[in-house]
Parts: sequence; structure tokens; C-alpha cells
Amino acid sequence: MTHKKPHLAHKICLVCQRPFAWRKKWAKDWDNVKYCSERCRRHKSE
Repeated sequence: MTHKKPHLAHKICLVCQRPFAWRKKWAKDWDNVKYCSERCRRHKSE
């Protein structure tokens, strides 16, 4: 049995343009999250 979480907020990554879901580690700073991963964050200006 899989546990789905359809109620989580989603955003589009500014680098790869893929959707990504809210994560608990971003709970306090969700408004400022712009990238889906550390890799995309590092490549933001290229």
C-alpha cells in the first residue's frame, strides 16, 4: 500500500522547470524556496 500526499504544495523549479513538492525541511522557509535541489541552486546563473 502506498501513501500518497496530494495535499502538499507544489512549485516549479526556476532552473529545470520541473514541479517539486513541499518538504518538511523547507517548512520554515517555503516562501523563499525557488529550486528543487542543491544542484539546481548551484546552477542558477548558468
